Amino acid sequence: MSIMENSEKKLEKSNFKHYISYGFAQFSDIIAYQSFTLLIFTFYYTNVELDVSLITLGFIIWSIWNSFNDPLMGYISDKTHTKWGRRRPYIIFSIIPLAVVMVLLFTPPMGAGDTIKLVYFIIIICIFDVFYTMYNLNQTCLFPEIFIDPQERVKAMNVKQIIGIIGLLVAFLLPSFIIEDLTDPASFPLYRYVGLIIGIIVIIGATIFLIWGPRERLEFSKDHEKAPSFFKSLKIAMKNKSFMWFIVVEVSNWYVFGMLPTIVPIYGKFVLNITDSFQLSLLLGETFICGALFISVWKWVVSKLGPRKTWIISQLTWIISLIPLFFISTPTQGFIFFAFIGIGLSGSMLNIDLILGDVVDEDEFDTGARNEGGYWGVTAFFMRLSTILVFISINTILESVGWKVYDPETADEGVITGLRILISLLPSIFLGIGMLGMFFYPLHGKRLAEVRNGLEKIHLDKKSKTGM
Repeated sequence: MSIMENSEKKLEKSNFKHYISYGFAQFSDIIAYQSFTLLIFTFYYTNVELDVSLITLGFIIWSIWNSFNDPLMGYISDKTHTKWGRRRPYIIFSIIPLAVVMVLLFTPPMGAGDTIKLVYFIIIICIFDVFYTMYNLNQTCLFPEIFIDPQERVKAMNVKQIIGIIGLLVAFLLPSFIIEDLTDPASFPLYRYVGLIIGIIVIIGATIFLIWGPRERLEFSKDHEKAPSFFKSLKIAMKNKSFMWFIVVEVSNWYVFGMLPTIVPIYGKFVLNITDSFQLSLLLGETFICGALFISVWKWVVSKLGPRKTWIISQLTWIISLIPLFFISTPTQGFIFFAFIGIGLSGSMLNIDLILGDVVDEDEFDTGARNEGGYWGVTAFFMRLSTILVFISINTILESVGWKVYDPETADEGVITGLRILISLLPSIFLGIGMLGMFFYPLHGKRLAEVRNGLEKIHLDKKSKTGM
């Protein structure tokens, strides 16, 4: 019996061990990316002292690179065929390089001029994205392929998001145990120690997944033969109406996912007067603790209303919780209102993968093959587009209030208002756009039932052809 056959038999009855071990893949993913999101802007803006316009330029070039890197990785993954499956070889190969890059992100050549610093910044974040995408795309593609049954998928997502929120807590709290003030240039050498610890944690979580995690299903072992060409896969994804409306909502969500941790260190210090990095980390930490407490509630709502309606409700809840951030000004108020942000955030986190899983299912229903890689590649590209929007927003607002170069002595009322706009007003506008997009999302009701019922027959046929 081959490795894949043995794994498939075990996977016929997914158990809690599969959910937990897959959750550790998500754990490493979140630790890497959210640490990047939380630290990279603050580090290069306040410690390396790069002009905010140069940082924005770097992220624009990074996103142009991603426009090729992410979809290409998805295409390559879909076309891969090995005895270990399509996805696992890339996960294995990416782990160590990703861990090393987590340190190199925080080792720029400080004795050089701004041009050299900018070139280093661009090169290292592009290298980060190569290995992060290789890991993230392939472990994420496994989710809808491994957990086929809708009820099983919701259970797995519930466990995955709880572990993911623990990962968020670690990503946000860990730096505070090493760095007292993230915005203090004297903290520069401490960032690399944070990167080293994060790299070690990434390796541990990914290894747990690789040893005990579920394997790819045997009935999809021939899908690489039907995978479309690179440009055709892009065309298929971009012509899929369900997918394109999903993208509208996804970009709005990832804009907020990106903006909050990026701007909180500066917002917390200058608007809420919180200078201790541990308290700043707790500010974000309580958001995700609250989110973890509400995941079971959102799971129940999904079972009653379906992913589409649930996502609309979660977006509205999130908007309501963000509005007070425009008006508060004390640490106590911050700790009160940041907790409520987690309610809407957890609903959005739960639904993103569920909705995209349905989109991939619909594509398989229409084409007869699963092309997760192509869809996740395009999805990853739009995620990076949301990052461009985040930094264009930050650049525009900070330049307009005279804070192009970090200077704590010039943080006047104009700067404080700008920070309020970045953390409250702009995210609320984007979430409103996301709500509108989900109203037009067509994969629900009768169409979703048609896809799910049709897939049962398709999968039975594939199993019979593979001799299972």
